[in-house]
Amino acid sequence: MIITRSPLRITLGGGGTDLPSYYRQHGGFLIAAAIDKYVYVTVMRPFVEGIFLKYSKLEHAEQIDEVQHPIIREALRMLDFRTPQIEIATLADIPAGTGLGSSGSFSTALLKALYAHRRRLLHPSELAALACEIEINRLGQPIGKQDQYAVAYGGVTCFSFNPDDSVNACPLKMSTAALFDLEDNLLLFFTGFARGAGSILEDQQRHTEQSDPAMLKNLHYVKELGLRSRQALERGTIALFGEIMHEHWEHKKRRSPQMSNAQIDEWYEIGRKHGAIGGKLVGAGGGGFLLFYTEERRRLRAAMTKAGLEEVRFRFDFEGTKVLFG
Repeated sequence: MIITRSPLRITLGGGGTDLPSYYRQHGGFLIAAAIDKYVYVTVMRPFVEGIFLKYSKLEHAEQIDEVQHPIIREALRMLDFRTPQIEIATLADIPAGTGLGSSGSFSTALLKALYAHRRRLLHPSELAALACEIEINRLGQPIGKQDQYAVAYGGVTCFSFNPDDSVNACPLKMSTAALFDLEDNLLLFFTGFARGAGSILEDQQRHTEQSDPAMLKNLHYVKELGLRSRQALERGTIALFGEIMHEHWEHKKRRSPQMSNAQIDEWYEIGRKHGAIGGKLVGAGGGGFLLFYTEERRRLRAAMTKAGLEEVRFRFDFEGTKVLFG
């Protein structure tokens, strides 16, 4: 049996510039942090031939083409399982559709497990590239590359997405004290809304491909905010990073009317009035988790609890996608 795990992630700046429709023309940049909430995948060889899958559904298929789960189907095709005799099961700490990059986490954990099953090692860059190949190229999903790369590498990392489709990864150069402050002062609250990112990202992709001036101007500015976030964090001016988060969220909301709603805006304002310097919805928007930066943690927690939001406490993960057993 092989057991792998892949962390979920939060975006700290520059989100949205990792879509091919943008970076192939202008180059993208963002900062992402892996967190200690995980997707787990187990792979084993059962006693009988066939493909046995256990996720939110149960599947039993004789051939790869019969597999309904698209990512599993394409991963098995990629590794060319000619006579399938495999069982795959998955579990997650946080449900899908909450903006923490669970699809990318599942893809990387699955590929890590399948390659380990074949006794083959993968560098994080190779693992992320294979996950992107499945999700973006083979399945045509309108998503970016940050999830796969952020979780494959782990840590708090700066990613540059180049027009030639290459990706450069560099750890954020923060002092240990500043990193601990950042980790302590980022608070994550579940809005209760789960959603798919597809429609929001399809809208962004369409406007970007059409060279819509407003969309391009917004993404150019968001990329600049990502670079400013890196500078603030590496200088140890963490409160300034919180202010940039707020500026980022204000610009992010302008990309699509689906990005937020009246209830989310109300919760965000409650947070701002109770100690949050800045914040935003994590992921494409529309629901999921509100992430705040604050230096008044107790006050903000009390206000969010009173408003009915549940906090998910986390630490950063510095291991990335890994084999736990096998």
